[in-house]
Amino acid sequence: MIDIALDMEQYDCPFIDTTADHDVAFAAVHWDFDQRARELETRMVVEAEDAGILDTGLDSLQAHENMNDCALLRREDNAAHIRTTIEETAAMQTIRDNGGYITGPFHIEAGSETWHVGFDRGRDADTTLSELDRDNEYDVVERTSTTLPQLQDLVQNAGAAMTLVDGCRDLSDTERETLETAVSEGYFESPRDATLGSLAEDFGVSKPAVSKNLRRGERKMIERVVEALDDIED
Repeated sequence: MIDIALDMEQYDCPFIDTTADHDVAFAAVHWDFDQRARELETRMVVEAEDAGILDTGLDSLQAHENMNDCALLRREDNAAHIRTTIEETAAMQTIRDNGGYITGPFHIEAGSETWHVGFDRGRDADTTLSELDRDNEYDVVERTSTTLPQLQDLVQNAGAAMTLVDGCRDLSDTERETLETAVSEGYFESPRDATLGSLAEDFGVSKPAVSKNLRRGERKMIERVVEALDDIED
């Protein structure tokens, strides 16, 4: 299987148009394509910086000419869960006509959309990319060839992967930023390229404070790694 991650800018997508005009972001959690009607039904999470921006974004989305139906399922402050039905876009048609299919969730923000699409044959992927280049702007973020053993491993260990994702979400903003900076500046290298003192200067805090944030972040991630190890299928 050929798996391709694309950063797409479609010209007939209601979601992309909405994020280009308003500071909202969409993440698909479910999708289903009706071949007879040539429509895509999705369930999406919509997020914005505040409730007012979310209201404006949802109003714009509902009014888009290519939006067939948009229903609010649930809302909490500046986030909402919606069900939508849109016409098949030109890029969607190109991918489907060449045997392509969705392999992962897609995310839409700031006028572009991250797609994960798969193809059974490399030449079908190449043909699709060539045809997409005529009427769309896109960048290939990643292209990989997945073997059957790799695909089986991915499916069997999806639970372990989600455990690690949950661990990342458990981190506070400060813990995440501290861990990211420590890694990028070489704190965990041997010999170390960074010290607690240099990290403390980066964040403008004391050495005990940065050490505390590191330990908390490390503990959360290590606990999740151990959980994931238990879930991994040999």
